[in-house]
Amino acid sequence: MASEEFERGLKVRREVLGADHVERSLATADEFTAALQTYVTEVAWGRVWARSVLSRKQISLNNICMLAALNRPHEFELHFRGAIRNGCSLEELRDTCLQIAVYCGAPAGVEAFRLGRKVFDELKNTKTP
Repeated sequence: MASEEFERGLKVRREVLGADHVERSLATADEFTAALQTYVTEVAWGRVWARSVLSRKQISLNNICMLAALNRPHEFELHFRGAIRNGCSLEELRDTCLQIAVYCGAPAGVEAFRLGRKVFDELKNTKTP
């Protein structure tokens, strides 16, 4: 039986990352990875995202900064797409990537802009955030 935090987290996770992505992540979970899916859904999405006094836009911008600093390109793209879904504008995302360049270094900034452009290009071709 899923916990209340899991259910709350699942709702937020679907809204931010898209139901298709979340369903694929859960459907491909196996004996090894299922515990991680439960943990991420309950803790990150059900406890932190769902309870925060920060707006979803602000959480998204914070996340892409941290993911750039940690050099996590896959998660960066996922959360960049989520930031767009959460209402972040091109200008907000651009200025966030400039902050990344200043505080994480030019290579991280270059990569953030490259990945952001990739997401924007993909969205133009699919029309789905």
